[in-house]
Amino acid sequence: GHSVMLAIEDILIRYNRMQGKRALWIPGTDHAAIATQTKVEKIIKEEGLDRHKLGREKFLQRVNEFAQNSHDTIVSQVRKMGSSCDWSRESYTLDNIRSKTVKNVFKMMYDDGLVYRGERIVNWCPRCHSTLADDEVEHKEKKSKLYWIKYGPFVLATSRPETKLGDTAVAVHPDDKRYKDMVGKEYEIEGVLGKFKVKVVADKAVDPEFGSGAIKVTPFHSFVDNEIAQRHNLPGKKIIDEDGRMMSNCGKYAGMTTVEARQAIVADMEKMGLIDHIDEDYSQNISVCYRCDTVIEPLPSKQWFIDVNKKIKRLGNKSIKELSIEAVKKGVLGKKKINIYPERFEKNYFNWMENLRDWCISRQIWFGHQIPVWYKGEEVYVGLQEPQGQGWIQDEDTLDTWFSSGMWTFSTMINDENDIEIKKGKLNIKSSDFKTFHPTAVLETGYDILFFWIARMIIMTIYAVEDIPFQDVYLHGLVLDEKGQKMSKSKGNAIDPLDMIQKYGTDATRLSLVIGSSPGNDLKLNEQKVASYRNFSNKLWNISRYILSNVESTEDKDINFKNLTPADEWILSELNSLVKEITQNLDKYSFSQAGEKLRDFTWNTLADWYLEMSKFEKSSEKEAVLIKVLKTILKLWHPFIPFVTEKIWQEMGNNNLLMIEQWPQIEKNKIDKKDTKAILKVISIVQGIRNARSEHKVEPSKKIDAVIYAHKDFKNISAQATLIKSLKTGINGLDIKEKGEKIKDAIFVGVEGIEVYLLGAADKEKEQKRIKKEKENLEKVIKSIEGKLNNKEFTDKAPKEVVDREKERLENCKNELEKLNSIN
Repeated sequence: GHSVMLAIEDILIRYNRMQGKRALWIPGTDHAAIATQTKVEKIIKEEGLDRHKLGREKFLQRVNEFAQNSHDTIVSQVRKMGSSCDWSRESYTLDNIRSKTVKNVFKMMYDDGLVYRGERIVNWCPRCHSTLADDEVEHKEKKSKLYWIKYGPFVLATSRPETKLGDTAVAVHPDDKRYKDMVGKEYEIEGVLGKFKVKVVADKAVDPEFGSGAIKVTPFHSFVDNEIAQRHNLPGKKIIDEDGRMMSNCGKYAGMTTVEARQAIVADMEKMGLIDHIDEDYSQNISVCYRCDTVIEPLPSKQWFIDVNKKIKRLGNKSIKELSIEAVKKGVLGKKKINIYPERFEKNYFNWMENLRDWCISRQIWFGHQIPVWYKGEEVYVGLQEPQGQGWIQDEDTLDTWFSSGMWTFSTMINDENDIEIKKGKLNIKSSDFKTFHPTAVLETGYDILFFWIARMIIMTIYAVEDIPFQDVYLHGLVLDEKGQKMSKSKGNAIDPLDMIQKYGTDATRLSLVIGSSPGNDLKLNEQKVASYRNFSNKLWNISRYILSNVESTEDKDINFKNLTPADEWILSELNSLVKEITQNLDKYSFSQAGEKLRDFTWNTLADWYLEMSKFEKSSEKEAVLIKVLKTILKLWHPFIPFVTEKIWQEMGNNNLLMIEQWPQIEKNKIDKKDTKAILKVISIVQGIRNARSEHKVEPSKKIDAVIYAHKDFKNISAQATLIKSLKTGINGLDIKEKGEKIKDAIFVGVEGIEVYLLGAADKEKEQKRIKKEKENLEKVIKSIEGKLNNKEFTDKAPKEVVDREKERLENCKNELEKLNSIN
């Protein structure tokens, strides 16, 4: 996936650089806080240590060493992919400039009342011992049990009976007539720890079709229940702690894991007769940590949040949620709207943003940006550095990784710590890079981080610098194996790009990731595909070597169009069309289409046709045409395959790098369209002759004669007799006439109103034997299929598509037999 991103971004940057634009591509790495810390904790656990035994300072030293090694590996991979970044501007989310930017933006948000600290229900990972944002929680379908519990006057269905210890209410839908008279009343419920009271409330969040239509409400251990509790002023009771264990207020179940408590509580309820029945095969979505796969526990915790609904006066009295929706819908702050490719992902973006809850930005880990807040008793200080005086203690939590990554487009444009200041409530960036390159033109990334990163960059950039982060967003899909499965080391189906680069070269690896892909759609990949593009790279090299061996000079020469042959005019016309189409494709982010057209032109139009024609055609302009074609396709190919094109370019004796050459322009050449049409007809005639020889099994070495009735194309086709005979048609004698009688015992080929007759093309006796054998085989197949279709047991039991396929086979075989009969 990262290799796809690098290939596409490098295509974009090289293409725009060659167009003469001030093109900037900044490399950088994210500290990936939870993932990195989790990895190091696993490493030191094998040494019999944990972070608390090491202490914060020594642990962070180990993490930083690991992060540096990871950085070096990543940079090596990026370079090997041919990424033409500006390495002098390399950035890191934890370096000094980015750290200062983070602290400034946090302080701005705190001063604006957007950042606040409060106790709210959060996604908690008992393994990572940290909160997670909503979109860091993955959902996996799992088979479990659905327990139907006798609950006072109700029978309720739940998959988590252990949370009954924290219930404070029962909720029903307002329109559910079954429970209309019960709403507002309190009931005493029999429980495993004694009786407790619940209140019945009516809420539209309840699905009347689920279970009995009534649900138990556990405000502190379910987001839905928590929202219901807030709407109805219901109390909550915390029963599960940060280790995922039952708390001391859970009586004899205290200290058990939630799974252990579930088993024990169900056993006790069965003894008490409180279990109505159990559905053994219940399918549900389990929330798990995206990093360690541990089941998430929703629980109340004191954390730092960003209020996404608070109105901001300097931003038109709108919330960051409203502004971020407007940015993609119609444009914001006088900027054009942000475009997402493919467009269908805009709906996903709006759906996520419209349902966005306050963003929990504090994480209970040590690696990352430590929250710039200090406490002394009841005093709180928020600033860029520790306040003066004794007794101040900094908040131990760190900020969510995406808080700093969300500032990536503008924070990477800051070249010096003195380039930033808070001015009139917003972040003022004084660097020339920011003024020149922001907002950025394109963000290219995988669709799977649309919410993780893209949405956060929109939020943070609009708020901090009153700008959009980028104009266009191009989303690529996942890279799957040839069977359409996700690649993983455990499955043994992963393809390492570095292995492919070592084996087949970077150019081949890049092409395999780009051609065949489309925005937002997954790409199937196997090693054979990479190998095939290695073969293409070799083909381009051989084409170049052939051309260079047939010219005296590689210098550009003015072409005298009066001296061009029809084939010369045709290839220049095709080349001009190619430049136009590739430019349009790249402007529209149609990378695969551009690559496919380039491959077809290079392999077919140029190598298979024009170069073959040039062997038999002589003209004073041939050398100039060959050099022009070669230089142009090298420029067009360069963004896709930089290494082989740059090497060929240097072999031609060019002093400048190809990567800074000007992108080819569409030229208004004085080309005779009649001549180009004539060449296209010659190609069609040659293809027709080759196909006819193949169909009639004429040996490749056998020379035959041909007669062509060219009709209105007589003049043009007559002029190309040499090409028709020479382009691997196996024709010895060729007679081109304007018109004539049909020739018996000859193979006929019709090409766009032109008649071609191949004489003596087949051994009559051998051909008759071949036809007879084919007819016999067809008759056997027809009989077999008819027998199958006349069998009622087959037609009644076989799937419709199988029966239809057999009927189609029968029709095709009968048509083929009819053709063979007509020959005799």
